Amino acid sequence: MMHFSQILVKMNLTYLTNWDNYYGKIIDLILYYGPKLVGAILVWIIGSLLIKALVKAFDRLLTKREIDASLKPFLKGVVSILLKITLAISVLGMLGIEMTSFIAILGSAGLAIGLALSGTLQNFAGGIIILIFKPFKFGDFIEAQGHAGIVSEIQIFNTILKTVDNKTIIIPNGGLSTSSMINYSAEDKRRVDWKFSISYGDKTEEAKEILLKLMKEDVRILNTPEEPFVALSELADNSVNFAVRAWVNTPNYWAVFFDMNEKVYSTFSKEGLRIPYPQMDVHLHNN
Repeated sequence: MMHFSQILVKMNLTYLTNWDNYYGKIIDLILYYGPKLVGAILVWIIGSLLIKALVKAFDRLLTKREIDASLKPFLKGVVSILLKITLAISVLGMLGIEMTSFIAILGSAGLAIGLALSGTLQNFAGGIIILIFKPFKFGDFIEAQGHAGIVSEIQIFNTILKTVDNKTIIIPNGGLSTSSMINYSAEDKRRVDWKFSISYGDKTEEAKEILLKLMKEDVRILNTPEEPFVALSELADNSVNFAVRAWVNTPNYWAVFFDMNEKVYSTFSKEGLRIPYPQMDVHLHNN
């Protein structure tokens, strides 16, 4: 039978042996993971500094491209988040953490969310495209999706138009960014087109002189990119038609258009030129 002192010695030896084993394992873990941990910390610090520099460079690029101010914070945030996720995955990979399953789960979740919000994401993407490439801007008069009006607001999901009779039209950006559109305000000059008519038997040269004179008297009508134009365009059933064209600054388009109609109507009447209208001659014969 062992004495008590022998038991104590044996327990101390067992304790020391276990401690040596634990100590050895701790040393092994430090030697194995220490360099990786130090490397991961260095990569995180350097990567964070690099991300800040890249985001600042991206911000300068957006400013240079004159990207809409309301879109800049969003784009910078998206770029920053994507870069930080990439950095985090790289750092965790350096520590020996398996990221394949995590990336697969993240991709599956993103696909499911994308399918569920496909229509909303389409409008969201359309809004970004519109704000980046700027096919129109605030205050432009556009025609799209069967509607026409002045752009009063460009949101991330919708574009809001105000019609000339003060109606509000909300157009989703998805269809607006992928379909055809007319921007009447994009150019600083526009050509005004009219069709004026006189009756058969009236003097065509006199009508042409009056039309040219009326246009030359209007200071809003320009001589560039071409001078006012008048030509006999059609010998119709009930009238002789003239094609009339003139260039104006875009803001003056409708004012010049309406004023010219009024001036032609009053001047033709004074000069004895008849503005025709559809009519039918009925001839009666007595047998």
